[in-house]
Amino acid sequence: MKKILLLLVACSFANISNAQVSGGFVGPEGNAAKVISIQEALNLSDDSRVSLEGKIVNSLGDEKYTFKDATGEIIIEIDDEDWNGNKVTPEDIIVINGEVDKDVNETTKIDVDTFTIKN
Repeated sequence: MKKILLLLVACSFANISNAQVSGGFVGPEGNAAKVISIQEALNLSDDSRVSLEGKIVNSLGDEKYTFKDATGEIIIEIDDEDWNGNKVTPEDIIVINGEVDKDVNETTKIDVDTFTIKN
């Protein structure tokens, strides 16, 4: 009986160690954020959640970039760990999700949480 119990415990640990944590739901989101323009984002209050579509046109250093759409430009901040191995060029259209960051005496920025490459 002890051997059977030991065998069951060993099999359980083998199954747990072989399990891979990956994936998730891929499909439309029921409450997906509406993509707005940079011009609209500039008029929102601090900490407002936003989704913007456009291009990163250059790096400003220190995890900051110039982001552009048809209505203008804004500085975005993408933490190094949020790139997740993705490479983006000025030709790539991306959708960024984050929040408006309005600090006193500073230019309005977007603190990016996630982004998706569209092309």
